[in-house]
Amino acid sequence: MSEKSEAHEVAILAGGCFWGMEDLLRRIDGVIETGVGYTGGTTDSPTYQTVKTGRTGHAESVRIVFDPKRLSYAELIEKWFFRMHDPTTKNRQGNDIGTQYRSAIFFTSPEQEKTAHAVIEKVNASGVWKAPIVTEVVPSGPFTPAEDYHQDYLEKNPGGYTCHFLRDF
Repeated sequence: MSEKSEAHEVAILAGGCFWGMEDLLRRIDGVIETGVGYTGGTTDSPTYQTVKTGRTGHAESVRIVFDPKRLSYAELIEKWFFRMHDPTTKNRQGNDIGTQYRSAIFFTSPEQEKTAHAVIEKVNASGVWKAPIVTEVVPSGPFTPAEDYHQDYLEKNPGGYTCHFLRDF
């Protein structure tokens, strides 16, 4: 699927272990499809074994295909992404530590980049987080799907590890 079509748009987000993020994102009205993988690094064919070392530059991330008529990109980031992880901790979510667990918005268009910065400014100004947001806003680059056993992990393994939950603000 292309990065953008008339009916669908793609977002790529990272905020810790991709299992928990995917599990929450797939339940949002307007989300059509999710997949976990690796983006933001320098290795041509990243695998879990190489990414987990923290030396490839990749982040565990989720590729989200959504219907922008039902869910705007701004809403996806503000109402969901910034509630499902702590965007104020650099390279860490819960027990997961390392650059592969960083908070990042990998934009796929200039409009997404502009929206991401505007949402970060709005959320920072709101005071819902007591520390400044450290989420990176960077071009998406290639997205490499993770191994099959990582896809839909928490559906296949109910009760599996996650440090993600939706915060009430």
